[in-house]
Amino acid sequence: MLKDITLGQFFPGNSLLHKTDARFKILILLALIIGIIAADSSFSFLLMGVVTVTLVLVSKIPIKIILKNLRMLLFIFIFTAVLNVFFYEGETLLWHRSFIEIYKEGLIYALFMILRLACLVCSSFVVLTYTTSPLDMTDAIERLLSPLKKIKVPVHEFAMMMTIALRFIPTLIEETDKIMSAQKARGADMESGGLIKRAKALIPILIPLFVSSFRRADELAEAMECRCYRGGEGRTKMKQIKSCFRDYAFLTVTVGICVAVFFINRYGVRV
Repeated sequence: MLKDITLGQFFPGNSLLHKTDARFKILILLALIIGIIAADSSFSFLLMGVVTVTLVLVSKIPIKIILKNLRMLLFIFIFTAVLNVFFYEGETLLWHRSFIEIYKEGLIYALFMILRLACLVCSSFVVLTYTTSPLDMTDAIERLLSPLKKIKVPVHEFAMMMTIALRFIPTLIEETDKIMSAQKARGADMESGGLIKRAKALIPILIPLFVSSFRRADELAEAMECRCYRGGEGRTKMKQIKSCFRDYAFLTVTVGICVAVFFINRYGVRV
């Protein structure tokens, strides 16, 4: 069900990741993404896999919540694996028929691609989305992009839009689930028939969803105007962001792991 999707939700907690400065968490996530994408040997993949599992355990986010989101991406994983299995050319041919050829290297590369995607998704969730409140994320993005204010870039508005978009993902998912349940209760059939029939069945869902989204946007705009919101000009912060030694140590370790991945790729044993 759509209600099982937890993308964009914040889970309050007292873990190390919850306590880490949001600005550092963004930088840490960028370093992890670079390390995961750069990993192209068995040892470097193993290192990033261990780091990802460690972050999941440190975050204290229930494993079932993360698995639910991975299950929602199952189609992407399968599609990626099929592309790499059937279109990756190697040296060890395992199966051949007509124009279809499957190589051992293709199977290994497909497995690594699935692991890479899984690590990227899990790291993004536990480092940033699940353990960072929308307000902290807004402040962090604004602080990191603050140098762009000198060239008249609306940093505050950009950060606010990103945070609002993430904040309303769970709300839209919940609204979609309610509309689908209401349409099914009225006898709508959304699961049978061909592709065209299923696409037409989505129209009674999309129209109410768009109407509801625009209504929520209008209500949010009115609420912000009633509170005299006029952008970031002249605004002060009730909660000041302060970093500590733990944040610098966490970032240093992450960057060190990313550097280790490059060394392993160059001098380690490759697949």
